[in-house]
Amino acid sequence: MDKLFNETEKGLLISLRITPNAKKSAFCGLWNGTALRVFLNAPAVDGKANEALVDFLSDMWHIKKKNIVIVSGQTARNKVLLITEQEKYEWLKQKLLMENK
Repeated sequence: MDKLFNETEKGLLISLRITPNAKKSAFCGLWNGTALRVFLNAPAVDGKANEALVDFLSDMWHIKKKNIVIVSGQTARNKVLLITEQEKYEWLKQKLLMENK
Protein backbone atom coordinates (compact mmCIF):
# COMPACT_ATOMS: atom_id res chain seq x y z
CA MET A 1 0.00 0.00 0.00
CA ASP A 2 1.33 3.44 -0.84
CA LYS A 3 -0.78 5.41 1.62
CA LEU A 4 -1.59 5.24 5.29
CA PHE A 5 -5.12 3.90 4.88
CA ASN A 6 -7.42 2.66 2.16
CA GLU A 7 -11.13 1.97 2.43
CA THR A 8 -12.34 -1.24 0.77
CA GLU A 9 -15.62 -3.13 0.73
CA LYS A 10 -14.27 -5.43 3.47
CA GLY A 11 -13.08 -2.64 5.74
CA LEU A 12 -10.44 -0.02 6.36
CA LEU A 13 -6.86 -1.09 5.54
CA ILE A 14 -4.13 0.59 7.58
CA SER A 15 -0.38 0.33 6.94
CA LEU A 16 1.86 -0.05 9.99
CA ARG A 17 5.58 -0.22 10.72
CA ILE A 18 6.20 -2.13 13.97
CA THR A 19 9.19 -1.87 16.30
CA PRO A 20 9.07 -4.71 18.85
CA ASN A 21 10.93 -4.86 22.20
CA ALA A 22 10.30 -1.20 23.00
CA LYS A 23 10.19 0.09 26.58
CA LYS A 24 6.47 0.79 26.17
CA SER A 25 3.80 0.47 23.52
CA ALA A 26 3.11 3.78 21.77
CA PHE A 27 2.37 5.48 18.47
CA CYS A 28 5.45 7.21 17.06
CA GLY A 29 4.23 9.17 14.05
CA LEU A 30 4.67 8.11 10.45
CA TRP A 31 7.28 5.91 8.85
CA ASN A 32 8.31 7.12 5.37
CA GLY A 33 5.00 8.98 5.17
CA THR A 34 3.13 5.80 4.25
CA ALA A 35 2.73 3.80 7.48
CA LEU A 36 1.80 4.46 11.06
CA ARG A 37 4.80 3.72 13.26
CA VAL A 38 4.06 1.72 16.41
CA PHE A 39 6.47 0.72 19.17
CA LEU A 40 5.44 -2.44 21.04
CA ASN A 41 6.49 -3.62 24.46
CA ALA A 42 6.56 -7.25 23.30
CA PRO A 43 9.12 -9.49 21.62
CA ALA A 44 8.74 -10.56 17.99
CA VAL A 45 8.60 -14.22 19.03
CA ASP A 46 5.77 -16.75 18.68
CA GLY A 47 3.24 -14.10 17.62
CA LYS A 48 3.58 -12.13 20.87
CA ALA A 49 4.16 -8.84 19.07
CA ASN A 50 1.12 -9.41 16.84
CA GLU A 51 -1.02 -10.17 19.88
CA ALA A 52 0.33 -7.09 21.67
CA LEU A 53 -0.40 -4.99 18.57
CA VAL A 54 -4.04 -6.05 18.42
CA ASP A 55 -4.42 -5.52 22.19
CA PHE A 56 -2.80 -2.07 22.01
CA LEU A 57 -4.86 -0.88 19.03
CA SER A 58 -8.06 -2.25 20.53
CA ASP A 59 -7.44 -0.26 23.71
CA MET A 60 -6.31 2.92 21.98
CA TRP A 61 -8.97 3.02 19.29
CA HIS A 62 -11.82 1.40 21.27
CA ILE A 63 -12.33 -1.27 18.64
CA LYS A 64 -13.17 -4.88 19.46
CA LYS A 65 -10.22 -7.22 18.97
CA LYS A 66 -12.24 -9.42 16.63
CA ASN A 67 -12.56 -6.40 14.29
CA ILE A 68 -8.77 -5.95 13.92
CA VAL A 69 -7.22 -8.41 11.48
CA ILE A 70 -3.59 -8.58 10.35
CA VAL A 71 -3.98 -9.27 6.62
CA SER A 72 -0.30 -9.14 5.70
CA GLY A 73 3.03 -9.08 7.46
CA GLN A 74 2.38 -11.67 10.18
CA THR A 75 6.14 -12.26 10.48
CA ALA A 76 7.37 -8.86 9.26
CA ARG A 77 7.71 -5.36 10.68
CA ASN A 78 5.59 -3.91 7.87
CA LYS A 79 1.99 -4.90 8.38
CA VAL A 80 -1.39 -4.17 6.90
CA LEU A 81 -4.39 -4.29 9.19
CA LEU A 82 -8.03 -4.60 8.28
CA ILE A 83 -10.47 -2.77 10.55
CA THR A 84 -13.94 -4.20 10.07
CA GLU A 85 -15.87 -2.05 12.57
CA GLN A 86 -17.50 0.25 10.03
CA GLU A 87 -18.84 2.72 12.61
CA LYS A 88 -15.21 3.67 13.42
CA TYR A 89 -13.96 4.34 9.85
CA GLU A 90 -14.49 8.09 9.66
CA TRP A 91 -13.44 8.70 13.25
CA LEU A 92 -10.30 6.63 12.79
CA LYS A 93 -9.36 8.26 9.47
CA GLN A 94 -9.76 11.73 10.98
CA LYS A 95 -7.75 10.71 14.06
CA LEU A 96 -4.90 9.35 11.94
CA LEU A 97 -4.82 12.43 9.75
CA MET A 98 -4.89 14.86 12.68
CA GLU A 99 -2.24 13.07 14.74
CA ASN A 100 0.16 12.58 11.84
CA LYS A 101 0.27 15.94 10.11
